[in-house]
Amino acid sequence: MIVGTRKSLEEIQAMLRGHSRILLAGCDTCVAECASGGRRETAELTAALDMAFRLAGQSVELKETCVDRQCIHEFLIDVVAEAQAVDAVLSLACGAGVQALAARLPKTPVFPALNTTFLGETAERGFWSENCRGCGDCLLGVTGGICPISRCAKRLLNGPCGGATAGKCEINLAFPYDPPVPCAWEQIYERMTNLGLVERLFEVEPAKDWAKAGCSGPRRILRPDQRP
Repeated sequence: MIVGTRKSLEEIQAMLRGHSRILLAGCDTCVAECASGGRRETAELTAALDMAFRLAGQSVELKETCVDRQCIHEFLIDVVAEAQAVDAVLSLACGAGVQALAARLPKTPVFPALNTTFLGETAERGFWSENCRGCGDCLLGVTGGICPISRCAKRLLNGPCGGATAGKCEINLAFPYDPPVPCAWEQIYERMTNLGLVERLFEVEPAKDWAKAGCSGPRRILRPDQRP
């Protein structure tokens, strides 16, 4: 799932300066799970903005709507229709959703209410962890299902670096994380040992092709059955 955090009320107000009819558009899937952009959060932000604008002496008309996924164009039909009656849209979706909506509204500014943070795993209630970078060249079959790109601070393909202390990554010494960050390569070694596959770690992995990670521009995939 995509994890996002809401921008401050002050930043959102600043973005919306000069607009008097605003539609708040929520996204009720990924960012709803992390309690930042779903139906409930859209209603809460609408109320908070209404109060903030009133206190600032500004007369602003706020409307709200919500769809399951803003990143799917077919789901945006109703949002686009409602947006015809406003002069700005505040999207509570991830960056992909904001851009999909903006593409459908060429004459209406679409602003982001969230900071898109990472592709996350729900580790426990209220806690999300970045365990995948979407690098386009998955190594999980080689590393026992533990990603060295997202979980090793140095993105080492052939680890460990030797800097860990008591099983915790050395970055904790400079930046005290809570909870502390475990050494990914110690985890990989442990996992591969338990699987009886530790000898595979002696095979040196070649340099990674970062072009597959989007370094050469936006990535696109067309399903084979959709080709002309």
